[in-house]
Amino acid sequence: MTQIEYDRQYIWHPYASLKDPPRVRLAKSADGVYITLDDGRRLVDAVSSWWCVAHGHNHPAIVEAIRRQGERMCHVMFGGFTHEPAVELARRLAEIAPPGLDRVFFADSGSISVEVAVKMAIQYQHAKGRPGRSRMVALKGGYHGDTACAMALSDPDGMHVLFAGMMPRHLFAPKPAGCDVSAGESSPDVGEWAAQVERTLDEHEGEVAGMICEPVFQAANAMNFYDPAILAEMRRMCDERDLVLVFDEIAAGLHRTGPRWAHERSGAAPDVVCVGKALTGGHTTLAATIASGRVADVISSGTPSAFMHGPTYMANPLACAAANASLELFASADYAAKARHVEDVFRSRLPTLAALPNVAGVRVLGAAGVVEVRRMPSRGDIDRVIDETGVWLRPFANFVYAMPPLVTGDAELARIADALAAVAALPPGEGGEDGDFHE
Repeated sequence: MTQIEYDRQYIWHPYASLKDPPRVRLAKSADGVYITLDDGRRLVDAVSSWWCVAHGHNHPAIVEAIRRQGERMCHVMFGGFTHEPAVELARRLAEIAPPGLDRVFFADSGSISVEVAVKMAIQYQHAKGRPGRSRMVALKGGYHGDTACAMALSDPDGMHVLFAGMMPRHLFAPKPAGCDVSAGESSPDVGEWAAQVERTLDEHEGEVAGMICEPVFQAANAMNFYDPAILAEMRRMCDERDLVLVFDEIAAGLHRTGPRWAHERSGAAPDVVCVGKALTGGHTTLAATIASGRVADVISSGTPSAFMHGPTYMANPLACAAANASLELFASADYAAKARHVEDVFRSRLPTLAALPNVAGVRVLGAAGVVEVRRMPSRGDIDRVIDETGVWLRPFANFVYAMPPLVTGDAELARIADALAAVAALPPGEGGEDGDFHE
């Protein structure tokens, strides 16, 4: 039995069936913006392997940092120990975090960092003598991860609806209207949106611990870019009610939408920010939840005074070493300019696709280009485009998109745009072939 045959029969892949599994390709190596297959073909990674490979695959500086750390210490529990890579990383994160945020909690993954942020919000309210405040307000259209708490904060009508019975019941604000953020477009309904959310907060006074959103860019449930003024309204509402404001920058942060943090466009800062994905340049899993001193001090003055979370692989030294190298790369070049360049290329190539019959819309922000189709083409047709163009795409729901490494060159960006155009021009698929449920 070949490796592909064994995989097809026994290994579950993300959002896939074992009865009729989608095609998988056998990756043998990866370098820069390319993934090399077992037959020698090379695919341009147009999705940064789920949006994390910011500097390209196997970046020498990050690989070397992992190697050096591996020679000294691969892991030690963070309960009762600390180590140089973690301390250095905390310092680096505090230097680039939103103003006032410098208390760092390391997590295994983005989903866990969201769970940690919500527990911070709830424990903050408990320490303030308000134990009834245990619900969050999230945005419809949002996505925060696949663990239980993160699912409960994601769009209640989205991909996790199957698990509604096991999830805590949070509150949801309307999905923000989409707009062209980089062109300075604003949404006229921000005031109406805020008024509706305030009515929800008033109705559930004494229940809400905080608010959470993916700032400006709702990624894996909606691929929606929205008015940054929404964030300022959330900040105001949280200030007025002593709620903890959490910005989930896991997908949008570290220059994916242009600036270091997507919320910078709003002028509003959170009380807690979640960062992951590109934190290690996509070389290993690690995330962080960064809180303000105010939130940390309240929690630490309550009963219990300890923050109640502690992952086994928290602050893994190998991952921290990778993250330090990644942040050094971010500091060594103008990555905001790199994101703007990707945006310029996509804006010059993608808008014409809106005229195609199966295209419902096209939108671009920073190093993210999205083509929304009316109905996803068949899996087989999309696979043929990938094979013919040599560009790896991973469409889902009704979205064909590209979020390439921020270092992608012009030739590869042109190939990516051509591949998006080729998929957009395909006929709609038949029933049951509408792409993946989700990223």
